[in-house]
Amino acid sequence: MYDFCINGGGMVGAALALGLAQQNYRVVVIEPNQPQPFEPEQGPDLRVSAISEASVILLKALGAWHNIEKMRLKPYVGLSVWDDPKHRTDFTAKSIDVPQLGYFVENRLLQLGCHQALAQHDNVTVIFNDKVDNISLSSINSPTPSSDAAAISQASDAAVDGSVDKPKSVKELTREIDTNKQSVCVTLSSSTKINAKWLVGADGARSQVRQFAGIGTSGWQYGQQAMGITIKMAKETQAITWQQFTPTGPKAFLPMFDECASLVWYNSPEELQRLKGLNSTQLKNEVIDAFPGELTQNDNDFSIIAKAAFPLTRMHASEYVRERSILIGDAAHTINPLAGQGVNIGFRDVQALLEVTAQNLDISSQAFFTALKNDYEKPRKRDNLLMMSAMDGFYTLFSNDIAPIKWIRNQLLSVAEHAGPIKKEVLKYAIGMR
Repeated sequence: MYDFCINGGGMVGAALALGLAQQNYRVVVIEPNQPQPFEPEQGPDLRVSAISEASVILLKALGAWHNIEKMRLKPYVGLSVWDDPKHRTDFTAKSIDVPQLGYFVENRLLQLGCHQALAQHDNVTVIFNDKVDNISLSSINSPTPSSDAAAISQASDAAVDGSVDKPKSVKELTREIDTNKQSVCVTLSSSTKINAKWLVGADGARSQVRQFAGIGTSGWQYGQQAMGITIKMAKETQAITWQQFTPTGPKAFLPMFDECASLVWYNSPEELQRLKGLNSTQLKNEVIDAFPGELTQNDNDFSIIAKAAFPLTRMHASEYVRERSILIGDAAHTINPLAGQGVNIGFRDVQALLEVTAQNLDISSQAFFTALKNDYEKPRKRDNLLMMSAMDGFYTLFSNDIAPIKWIRNQLLSVAEHAGPIKKEVLKYAIGMR
């Protein structure tokens, strides 16, 4: 029997598996989609994340960061925010005596770096290209289906065929077994059965684990969507990310490796649907018209590589721990990507959860369950809710054209630019140094 079964081997799930492996737990990771191996000649991926210094420290401790560095990334040393160009705030790494504020890294490379590190641990089994079909609870002391190494090896190579059945709700499960004596039985599409003391949902916003545990959510879908546009600049650009706020939504520039970059364009679903239908030349002209002059300053030029639109959703689980299930990352919360904090707060979940599992408690005990609720769920729910609310307030303040509010936000940006020590503390908090 495994100690932990992690459903989802993305960036956050793989990072958690690494930490648990370092603590000598037996871990199995289920990831339906094996990431494509890295080749230096590959073009940039559409999905990219801003990785804070705090997240880098965690990934270094987990033994994954050096794998990521060997592939490709882009450190950035400045962050600029404005509405009216006359009222702008510029944050710099130099102002707080650090070499960079963070890194822009493609999500796939973060995932690959973690999985490369996982391959060095004998106490971790990773199953690719298979899906969870059913989840149930059983007694730890009762006979359990076989999940030996041979079966797991076969599952790793099995191709997924067919749809996933709807997982059982906790309300449908037998309640007569003492919680401390329960284990989780996971059945995969390949018919392989896995037994574990704990099931971790690192399986995204539509989490099967959350559904199985009967954990409710609150939230909404925002009226706007965002389009990611990958571009290649003709000339070298500064390692500075910037974001301009407009009444129709923010427009952001994220520098990447080799003068590639990612543009983020917020707008209505209807407008983004129109933009998606344009060819590269037409879209480039729209970008030039809509984005600030910083994009093409110093006679720079760019070409369109790829584009994709995605909805903006806020979601927060009512619990992070229930029965034999634990939620982390997007399975527990999704946030407006305005400040690029999504994966960073997921990594903070990982850090907090690993601090609990490091307490050397019997993980089948009530004491461990209580520690999860008090030392993981409670502080992470509080901090994540605070971050969600802050991003929503920021989004509301900067995404409208009401004259008094526009005047207030411009004054706030001007004050922030000259705030001295306060400005430095805000920046340190933003990059995870506080």
